[in-house]
Amino acid sequence: MENLKIWLRNNISTAILTVLFIIILVNKDAKAWLMRQVASTGILNSSIAESKDSQNTSAKESYAGFMLKNEDGTVVNSTDLQNKVVFINFWASWCPPCRAEFPSVQKLYEQYKNNPDMVFLTVNLDDNAVLGKSYLKEKGFTVPFLVPAGNIPAVLYNGSLPTTIILDKKGEIRLHHTGVADYGKQSFYRQIDQLLDEKP
Repeated sequence: MENLKIWLRNNISTAILTVLFIIILVNKDAKAWLMRQVASTGILNSSIAESKDSQNTSAKESYAGFMLKNEDGTVVNSTDLQNKVVFINFWASWCPPCRAEFPSVQKLYEQYKNNPDMVFLTVNLDDNAVLGKSYLKEKGFTVPFLVPAGNIPAVLYNGSLPTTIILDKKGEIRLHHTGVADYGKQSFYRQIDQLLDEKP
């Protein structure tokens, strides 16, 4: 026991780092916190791309049948979202990167939820939707809770969480980002504002 005390006194920083590392490995919220700190630097963020040829409809056609269901069972069809800027986020409650970026998704939602030209589709992919709903309630998030009402087109989601897509008013994919990001920054709001100012 005395040897352990001596070792700890001589190696206190190593012991503290080891304990912190173990906590981060086993605790989802601790992992999310660490990822949030990295994401807040902005180095992981993507920018909204410039519009391509407006005659190119192949991407729009590839997700035309994409449908979601909200909490009361109402089906939302992607074709009903014409002339809107659409923020789509695929997430799950068990996913640390999703947890890391969700406060910024909530902040973005609060910034634009009353804008009639913007729609938020936050799509939960938990095997049991109750887990996703519980997570939102526990954290006080008010973003729309949606689940897939059919297959998710590969052009939107390839299996990596979180995945975020932004469609412009013409339905063109202007952002497709896989992995954690920070959507709560003024620089990102300016990009959204530019999309909202574009004509359909």
